[in-house]
Amino acid sequence: MMNEQKKKSLDEINESVDVPSVYETSFVQKFLAYSGPGALVAVGYMDPGNWLTSLSGGSQYRYKLLSVLLLSILVAMFMQTLAIKLGVVARQDLAQAIAVKVPKLVRYVLWIINEIAMMATDMTGVVGTSIALRLLFGLPLVYGILLTILDVLMVLLFLRFGIRRIEFIVLTAIMIVGVIFGIDVFRAHPAFAGILNGLIPSPQILTTHRELILSLGIIGATIMPHNVYLHSSLAQSRRYDHNNPKQVNEALRFAKWDSNVHLVAAFLINALLLILGGTLFFNKGNQLTAFRDVYEGLKNSAIVGSLASPLMSTLFAFALLITGMISSITSTLSGQIVMEGYLNIRLPLWERRLITRFVTLIPILVIGFIVGFSEQTFEAMIVFAQIALSIALPFTLYPMVALTSNRNLMGSHRNPAWITISGYVLTTIITVLNVEFMFSI
Repeated sequence: MMNEQKKKSLDEINESVDVPSVYETSFVQKFLAYSGPGALVAVGYMDPGNWLTSLSGGSQYRYKLLSVLLLSILVAMFMQTLAIKLGVVARQDLAQAIAVKVPKLVRYVLWIINEIAMMATDMTGVVGTSIALRLLFGLPLVYGILLTILDVLMVLLFLRFGIRRIEFIVLTAIMIVGVIFGIDVFRAHPAFAGILNGLIPSPQILTTHRELILSLGIIGATIMPHNVYLHSSLAQSRRYDHNNPKQVNEALRFAKWDSNVHLVAAFLINALLLILGGTLFFNKGNQLTAFRDVYEGLKNSAIVGSLASPLMSTLFAFALLITGMISSITSTLSGQIVMEGYLNIRLPLWERRLITRFVTLIPILVIGFIVGFSEQTFEAMIVFAQIALSIALPFTLYPMVALTSNRNLMGSHRNPAWITISGYVLTTIITVLNVEFMFSI
């Protein structure tokens, strides 16, 4: 077994943010003090994989798959709440908590599985960033890929500011992306009655093969392992009295508020993407399967009529660039959590970031030189990245449900029976759906 000596998760930011005591300030002030980790986690629900599935879902089925997006986010809220509970109560991230419970060989296997998942997450950011650079500046994809190495400097620069400023930067980026798509959707004049109907689950989704497959893609792109590891660690970034039960309860309460509010924001952004695809491209004869389809379509009057605008397409590409870049922060932190937790190896963050990025770039460059550096090839990589994430998911969610149900670890905060059962059932359903999705590709 691993040495059970407790070590801080993400030591650079652990307990680095002061929060008010139980008896001080208002609800709003406390919420603002705890708010931030949820924004970093929410970025993971807005990566290029989510973009492609949401846009494609809208262009093919208009607003019908909004219900799938909503259900996916509700499940994400449930899972992130368990991750928060593990971090706040046990003061361990998920990798640390699993590592002390399993033999060394199992630890190494789990590290390899999750390391591949972290690289897959990083790959979606690389692909999104390089395609955005091509759309905005005409930069060849191979140069855009190589330029993503420089985001190591960006991550280091942000981390010098401290986690609080990183949270603010990411939250600002999310707001900018939300405003961009809000403007695009507002100008498109969507059918609000259709949107409301789309939020109601339709049995047809389960009986129509193509709708089911796309729905599975949305679910697979939404629930991802790195967000769970990340949140279990970021929940420990606030400094308060851990021996005071009231303070612990308050930390749990406001961390859940922070998570749910930002996940709602992530849902809204993905919903705006789906609504944009459904409003402008449904029944227009071209199903959206690539970012360039949207970019070119937004300025093509033959497709979107009077709404065609180079500004709309430029804003779309700019939003893609932002999300690709800020996802580098979260993939770096998640990778560090997995390595430190399972292997008890600590590297300077710049080394960890550089290693992750080089390992991510190797398969991308090899495939590019063999098949060709095309946007279609790179976007296909996103699909395969989703497969890697799907494989890692049960190895993440099952242990988390078990750990948060453990009386010795969680004490009075252990999961009640209905939460445990719900966790296992949801994890099994997600696993089955992901397996179905993999075999359908």
